[in-house]
Amino acid sequence: MDEAEKSPISTGEEDTEMGGVGVGDGDEGDSKESPKSSSKSDSDSESSDSEDEGEQKQQLQTLESELSTNPSNYDAHVEYIKLLRKSGEIEKLGEARENMNSLFPLSPSMWMEWAKDEASLLGDSGFEAVVKLYERGVSEYLSIPLWCEYLNYVQEHDPKVRECSADGISKARNLFERAVTAAAIHVSQGSEIWDAYTQFEQAILLTIDQSDNQAKEKQIQRIRSIFHRQLSIPLANLKSTLRAYKAWEVEQGNALDAESDSVDGILPHVASAYQKAEEMFNARAHFEEQITRQDISETDKFQQFMSYLEFEKSFGDPARVQILYERAIADFPVSSDLWLDYTRYLDKTLKAGKVVKDVYSRATRNCPWVGQLWVRYLLCLERGRASEKEISAVFDKSIQCTFSTLEEYLDLFLTRVDGLRRRISSDIGDDVLKYPLIRESFQQAADYLSPHMKNTIDLLRLHAYWAHLELKLGNDLVAARGVWESLLKTCSMFEAWQGYIAMEAELGHINEARAIYKRCYSKRFSGTGSEDICHAWLRFEREFGTLEDLDRAVQKVTPRLEELRLFRLKEESKSLTEATDQREQANKKAGREKRKSGPSTNDEQSPAKRQKSSSKNQMNLLEKKKTEGKKSAEANDGEERKVEAQKQVDEQQMKDTDPHKSRAIYTDECTAFVKDEDLHQFFSDVGGVASVRIMHDRVTGKSRGFAYVDFEDDEHLAAAVEKNSQLLFGKSLKIARSNPKSGRKEFTARRGTGGHERARNRGRADGSSASKESSESSNRSRAPQATGGNRVDNFQLKGKNTFAVPRRVRPLGWTANKPETKEEGDEKPKSNDDFRKMLMKS
Repeated sequence: MDEAEKSPISTGEEDTEMGGVGVGDGDEGDSKESPKSSSKSDSDSESSDSEDEGEQKQQLQTLESELSTNPSNYDAHVEYIKLLRKSGEIEKLGEARENMNSLFPLSPSMWMEWAKDEASLLGDSGFEAVVKLYERGVSEYLSIPLWCEYLNYVQEHDPKVRECSADGISKARNLFERAVTAAAIHVSQGSEIWDAYTQFEQAILLTIDQSDNQAKEKQIQRIRSIFHRQLSIPLANLKSTLRAYKAWEVEQGNALDAESDSVDGILPHVASAYQKAEEMFNARAHFEEQITRQDISETDKFQQFMSYLEFEKSFGDPARVQILYERAIADFPVSSDLWLDYTRYLDKTLKAGKVVKDVYSRATRNCPWVGQLWVRYLLCLERGRASEKEISAVFDKSIQCTFSTLEEYLDLFLTRVDGLRRRISSDIGDDVLKYPLIRESFQQAADYLSPHMKNTIDLLRLHAYWAHLELKLGNDLVAARGVWESLLKTCSMFEAWQGYIAMEAELGHINEARAIYKRCYSKRFSGTGSEDICHAWLRFEREFGTLEDLDRAVQKVTPRLEELRLFRLKEESKSLTEATDQREQANKKAGREKRKSGPSTNDEQSPAKRQKSSSKNQMNLLEKKKTEGKKSAEANDGEERKVEAQKQVDEQQMKDTDPHKSRAIYTDECTAFVKDEDLHQFFSDVGGVASVRIMHDRVTGKSRGFAYVDFEDDEHLAAAVEKNSQLLFGKSLKIARSNPKSGRKEFTARRGTGGHERARNRGRADGSSASKESSESSNRSRAPQATGGNRVDNFQLKGKNTFAVPRRVRPLGWTANKPETKEEGDEKPKSNDDFRKMLMKS
């Protein structure tokens, strides 16, 4: 391609006509360069040009690679077109523009640039191609400059218009009227269209033969009418338009003051329309000033547009509202909220028509990621009685877009099915629609959505609708059942089975519905679905089945419900246990923090003072609690719990050894150790309760908060232990198996209200007295524990101070059932130091 072809769109410096001559004002000798200097300069220029070309090629290759992998990169398209235009690669440039416009709308400036390039390259022979470019440009965004460029191009390059033939004049007038309809009420720039219109008609007037008075007068009236129309519209420069009109009337021989802004001398109806237009403009001047400001943010400008729109809507003029929406869209082309508001207004006011359809087409091109726009676009096409081919094309395009939620895809599929159903049912339109179209749409939706919407109500709704239409429009029961079966393969929802059963029951297929209940009553559903399906089966049999059917259902459902009940109880117990543990941890943490946050003066006291102060505070606290008659878990520390627990143990031991009190002898073989009241009622569902022994205070007779419950056998005992951590009157019970064979073991329980208790197992298998056990237990509890855990069975301690005998050392006078061998060294009593050394060695 030669340089002549590249020059119209090249931005380089190939054209030497502007730069090489007449640069300096000096003599010829000063302006001349030496051959060497000239050669060096040419070499540097060629080297620079070569480097620029290499860099441009590298950038073009990078952009081509980017666009091949990511065609939706808008900025890459813009940069690619810019570089191609600069390098003069015409063929690639046209292709690049077409590729970009197939994905995105082009800005008005890009359309003007494209049209000018084509006009320069093709000349008058490419007139039709350039006109098509202008038509495509003005259909995407409202742009007064683009319309003016389009009108000027037609006047200059259309042979018929230049020759002022009747066809050419008619063609130009039609184009001007289209421009007036599209943009002439633009408040700030609309006068440019009117001015171009009047200039065109005035030029036509000059071509009319002066002797043809009739044609001349007709043309004058046409120009006057255009002025009158312009003066009745609230435009930014109404006063200058009035002066231009009066000046023109003066040229026609009418006596008017062309320099005055008054309406004196013009026709009354024109003056009245002008004054009304001026009032309308003054009411809008503030909004126009705000939206045309350059010093405000985009957010503020958008809010000003919305306020302006609300103002225009209050006057109820759809044309003015629409033109303002178009102005806002030109400034905010990718605002989905603006497009949604615009299309909603058109649906409400214009309902249907080419205008609304075109707006929806542009909206989906600018914001293809908004599913609601596509849904309303399909409804608009259906409302306008569009063909199936057109609707199908829009639908196919919509599902290729990327939406933010799966619900938007579902809404699209359902909208498509709804439209097909309505048109098939009413036979609207010229197309012959068949039910398989609906089946294909449902299948497409299921294939696409099922992997992503598993076990959701939305997917269930889709399949329920599908099965319903298979019955009503397709008249195919087998296909309807197949829809439900395909859903149940991947869906574990209780509602899905209920929907399937409801369809069969509605059709009167009782046996089929019963068969479905038999398939699903034992399945595990979320929430209460497992219980609900069982109860639903029983209701179904009561309403539709025989007595035998009901009995069989009860026989199957009853154990399942009992299993579910036990499972729920176990889950509730687990959750209550976890909640209790959390509360205990929180209480412990609060207690630690409370102790840590105590007075700091204790740190400065001596150990003796601290011990004295601590003992005094402890005694005061115990005295206070004794007078108040209640305990607080948050205030008790470790020592208080030990004192109280030991006190209760001693009282129980004294009560058990009281010779004046007759009591039954219990072996505790099948006994559960629990802690709360009303135990007969609590264990009524377990059964097998033989007796309940609630521990009472020996002095006051009040319950001590724990009890022993005897059961008939281990089976009932095991069932009772499983009720551990369940609530009784709002309190959590702690239930454990009593194990008397294991010896005397401590058991600590915490009440639901936070109190602390300690109890010991009662009785012995060998029948030894309780007082002796209590004494031994008390001695053992006071004895220090041996290190290392080694057992010592053959040591005998002699002497008087035997109250602190270790558990593994025999007291003085202890004898076994069998005679013992005398060990060496037993004759000589050991001193305390000897005994201490002996224990340390062991």
